[in-house]
Amino acid sequence: MSDQSINSGKAPEPVGLYPHAKRVGNLLFLSGVGPRERGTKKIPGVTLNELGEIEFYDIEAQCRSVFQNVRWILEDAGSSWDNIVDVTVFLTNMKDDFPTYNRLWEEYFGQNPPCRTTLEINCLPTPIGIELKVLATID
Repeated sequence: MSDQSINSGKAPEPVGLYPHAKRVGNLLFLSGVGPRERGTKKIPGVTLNELGEIEFYDIEAQCRSVFQNVRWILEDAGSSWDNIVDVTVFLTNMKDDFPTYNRLWEEYFGQNPPCRTTLEINCLPTPIGIELKVLATID
């Protein structure tokens, strides 16, 4: 079974050598997706100090941005938000950010949510508080 690499023209550029997604059969595996904006280093909801360290962050703004980035990758790959099967969520501050994330999850996924695993990690490659690893189907 062959695979096909997919890159979105709307989602932020990967921070390393990897595609936004790989299609294998009718499955679409997304690489880790964060809230950055394409073509910039801007992270919605994040203010950095002069040393590049997080001074302030708004997890709701980051969640909404990461959900949009995931949606763009899915659509550019020929899939959709409704085809998401499983999500692994990486949060850097579970205690403070999980309630907001959980509320937004319900808002975005409604009646038929995908499977989900949420993990706390101590950092991500860029100064973000959330990253999603997504598995979806594709026709």
